[in-house]
Amino acid sequence: MSKVVANESHAEALQDDCKGTSKGRSWGLLVTAGVGGTLVALYAVVIPFVIPALRRVCLPFVPATSTQIQNVLRMLENRSGSLVDIGSGDGRIAIAAAKMGFQAVGYELNPWLVWYSRYRAWRDGVHHNTRFYISDLWKVSFSRYTNVVVFGVPQMMPQLEKKLKEELECNARIIACRFPFPCWIPDHTTGEGIDTVWAYDLKHSRGCETKRLEISPETKS
Repeated sequence: MSKVVANESHAEALQDDCKGTSKGRSWGLLVTAGVGGTLVALYAVVIPFVIPALRRVCLPFVPATSTQIQNVLRMLENRSGSLVDIGSGDGRIAIAAAKMGFQAVGYELNPWLVWYSRYRAWRDGVHHNTRFYISDLWKVSFSRYTNVVVFGVPQMMPQLEKKLKEELECNARIIACRFPFPCWIPDHTTGEGIDTVWAYDLKHSRGCETKRLEISPETKS
């Protein structure tokens, strides 16, 4: 009788050990899955911010101040045509321009900021007048735009100046924020400090001459 009881006790102990091992494995799998999911999420969030920093010229995201936005809009008064914001960030410049009636496009390398810009445009009711694209500015042609807004860094301005000079038409206006172009002389300047905005009319900066139609006098029959 005592042997039977001992065997039953031993069997119960083995079952308890198996249950404990199974629970331990389950917890281990849950912890592993949790850690793995967290790492994947961090990777998805961090990579869009890290990749631009690894490029030759880094264009960091620094939100435009309300004063900067007003200065940009002031430079767009009495202007028409399409508008592009190079390095559009969270879309606030393009959205503000769309509210003025422009068809505004933003190019931004960070996908999270592009998606957020699209949401803000929808929230503000200007999603029909705005477009935001995930793209490297050096791989985009800006030839179809007549108004260009740039939030750049000093390292990129010389190369960007050359690119815009080659691509834009003579009637284009380029608005630089925070840092001016190295060679062009601005036609208009407003603001001070980090809120300074420079406007360049390409017909002056590039030496373009406006073509005038010569009207010949009518001959009477």
